[in-house]
Amino acid sequence: MNSSTVLMSFSVVIALAAAVLTWFVIDMGTATLKRYRTSFTKRANFQAREFFLFIDPRKLFAANMAVVALVPLLVWMASGSMMLALPVLLMMGLFPRALYAWMRNRRMHKFEEQLPDALMMLAGGMRAGIGLNAAMVQLVAEAPAPLGQEFSLLLREQRLGLPLEQSLANLARRVPTQTTTLVVSAMRIATETGGSLAETLERTANTIRSRLQMEGKIRALTAQGKLQAWVVGALPVALMLVLNRMEPEAMSHLWNERIGWATLAVLAVFEGLGIYVIRRIVAIDV
Repeated sequence: MNSSTVLMSFSVVIALAAAVLTWFVIDMGTATLKRYRTSFTKRANFQAREFFLFIDPRKLFAANMAVVALVPLLVWMASGSMMLALPVLLMMGLFPRALYAWMRNRRMHKFEEQLPDALMMLAGGMRAGIGLNAAMVQLVAEAPAPLGQEFSLLLREQRLGLPLEQSLANLARRVPTQTTTLVVSAMRIATETGGSLAETLERTANTIRSRLQMEGKIRALTAQGKLQAWVVGALPVALMLVLNRMEPEAMSHLWNERIGWATLAVLAVFEGLGIYVIRRIVAIDV
C-alpha cells in the first residue's frame, strides 16, 4: 500500500469523523434550542399575562433570539474582539430575566403608591352608604393601572363565585409585597370580626402613606451611595476603552492573550463584588 492510498484513507476517516461530530453538535444544539424555546414561551406567556399583556410568546421568543444574535455581532464588528462579544452574548441571554424583574418591581412599587388613595376611596364610598363590592366597582372604573387591573380581576373572581377571603388571598399572591399583605390582613380581620371596615381602611391607608414617605426619604438619602456604585462599575470600563483608543498595541495584550483574559476575569469579579457591597450598604429595609 503506497503512501497516497494511506493518506487518502486517513483523509476519508477524518472527514467521516468530522461529519459525525458535526451531526452530533447540530442534533444536540437543535434539541437544546427546542427545550429553551419551550421553556421561554411557557415562562413568557405567564409573565406577559401577569402584566395583563396578551402577546404571542412565539413572537417574544423570535425577538429575544434576534437581540441575542444581533447585539454581540454588532459589538464584535465594532471592536474586532471576540472576548468582548462573548460577555455581551451572556448578558443578552440573561437580559429577558433582568428586564422582567425590573418591570415587575416597578409595577409593584407603582401599585403600592396607588394603594393609599384607593383605600381612602373605598372607605369614603362605604361611609356614603354603599357596599364594598359597589365601592370596588367605582374604584375599578376610576383607578389607573396596575391597581385598577388587579382589583378588576378581584371583582371578576368574586362574580365567578369565589369568596372575598379567597379573592384577597389571590391578590396577595399576585402582588407579594408587605403593603398588600397588610391590606389583605386588615380587610379579612375587619370582615371576620365585624368591625368597621371603612375605619380600618382609613387607618391602613394612613399607615401605608407614612411608610411610603419614609421609604422616599431613605431613597433620597441613599441616592448618592447608589450613584457611587454605578460610577465604581463604569469607571474601569470607560478607562479601558479610552486606553484602547490611545494605546491599542499595549491594550492588545489584554484582549488577545491568556494572561489578559485572566486579568479581565479577576477585574470583573472584583467589580461585581464592589457594586454588590455598596448596594447592600445603601439597601435599608423599612
